Amino acid sequence: MQILNKYFPNLTETQVQHFKQLESLYTEWNAKINVISRKDIAALYERHVLHSLGIAKVQPFNPGARVLDVGTGGGFPGIPLAILFPETEFHLVDSIGKKIKVVEEVSAALGLKNLKAAHIRAEKVKGEFDFIVSRAVTTMPDFVKWVRKKVAKKQQHTLRNGILYLKGGDLTEELSLYSSASLYELAAFFEEDFFETKKVVHLPLKYKP
Repeated sequence: MQILNKYFPNLTETQVQHFKQLESLYTEWNAKINVISRKDIAALYERHVLHSLGIAKVQPFNPGARVLDVGTGGGFPGIPLAILFPETEFHLVDSIGKKIKVVEEVSAALGLKNLKAAHIRAEKVKGEFDFIVSRAVTTMPDFVKWVRKKVAKKQQHTLRNGILYLKGGDLTEELSLYSSASLYELAAFFEEDFFETKKVVHLPLKYKP
């Protein structure tokens, strides 16, 4: 928790309690259903929670905004973001049912009212969202195919509606198709070595009815 307080010093008491509970909840559920690698569970707050919240450093979400988390796995980045933005609606989806079970159980234990989870492929999701977030589930061209018709028309944030994608390494070739993509280095926000090559990619997408 110290690492969260370091970068997010204005958390409410409820948010602090929710974030604290994540360690025991994920330790318990990971023993039953492996959604986080064994070595990473010990670094949960740095490698999963804080990494997820890197998106919040790039674009905080407004009350009433709708965010879709595609390929959420055990609930990242969606669950940490839902704790941080309790007035934003989050829809977390994954094609693997047992992972969504973990998301549902963790969310229920925390009493998160702003989060829905579904065992569904991204292409099948109905509705429109201000942003689609994810942690590097596939290459950007494939991801764009999945979500390009799910972006809301109304703009209500500093960044234009579209994709906010957590990814690492050299993305030059992968993003060469997208002149409108912007890269945000997480090392600019977090000083830990883990974030040295980690980035948030923002790719605006046009509304397509």
